[in-house]
Amino acid sequence: METSLSAENLIPEKDTLLKAAEIIRPYAHITPVYTSHSIDDITGSHLYFKCENFQKVGAFKFRGACHAVFRLSDDEAAAGVATHSSGNHAQAVALSAKIRGIPAYIVMPENAPRIKVQAVKEYGADITFCAPTLNARETTLKQVVRETGATFIHPYNNPEVIAGQATAAMELLESVPDLDWIIAPVGGGGLLSGTALAARYFSPETEVFGAEPVRADDAYRSFHAGHLIQAEHPDTIADGLRTSLGNLTFTIIHHYVQDIFRVEEATIIRAMRMIWERMKLVIEPSAAVGPGALIEQNRIPAEIRIGIILSGGNVDLTQLPWNHA
Repeated sequence: METSLSAENLIPEKDTLLKAAEIIRPYAHITPVYTSHSIDDITGSHLYFKCENFQKVGAFKFRGACHAVFRLSDDEAAAGVATHSSGNHAQAVALSAKIRGIPAYIVMPENAPRIKVQAVKEYGADITFCAPTLNARETTLKQVVRETGATFIHPYNNPEVIAGQATAAMELLESVPDLDWIIAPVGGGGLLSGTALAARYFSPETEVFGAEPVRADDAYRSFHAGHLIQAEHPDTIADGLRTSLGNLTFTIIHHYVQDIFRVEEATIIRAMRMIWERMKLVIEPSAAVGPGALIEQNRIPAEIRIGIILSGGNVDLTQLPWNHA
């Protein structure tokens, strides 16, 4: 197991999660938890869907960005904030900065979904586009930070962001006590890390699992190898899950997550359509990976209580996957 001592020391404590919930309370929605008897019948379990598609900016990302932005001192905030993101975190940082009244500088890959780019613009952020690689994102961001003096808010490998993301699972556990499992999608690992910490601190009997596309399965491979493995050319419809874990998110996931399920592209599309049709909920492909894991797995105990975090609902309605499958 290769972990960084500095990463170990940065893992948010229980009090940090509680304070994060207080800080974001005036700004973030407490999202609903929905159920579906028909989907329960399909999976053989009792499912509780935490609907972060109803969160501000249409995704859980607002929680972490809001917490990180409002934890800045006035002096730090004055120069603004900066980040790189394919979409949801970009929107979240842009809106959080707008609420606080400070500038936001966002680096986005050229292939970012149009609907997400448009939303970032509408929140008033300054966008710089780059090639769709992690190296291009990071290089461009460094230049932006150097020119502006803005504070970098990492999309996931940031303890303040992780603590904010944890509030989704905290709310879920408060609404539905005694869950056997919680499943969260994993890309960079901020949501899964926060979910794992929330369960550890507030419901230690609840097991936490990640869900990840087969075609972007660096978290699965890292988890089972015991060290970080970077994603290479991830090619999945779940655009929010194309990023690699960071050292902090990997450390938390390795310690506190039970396992990571891998999900095929066809199953992601099937699960997304199932949620749309049976629950009348608009979710994006990344949010469908969790329910997709339950469709594919054959080792799930019957009749257990499973919480599933539906991570977001930002979809380009001109590019619905079942129209192109």
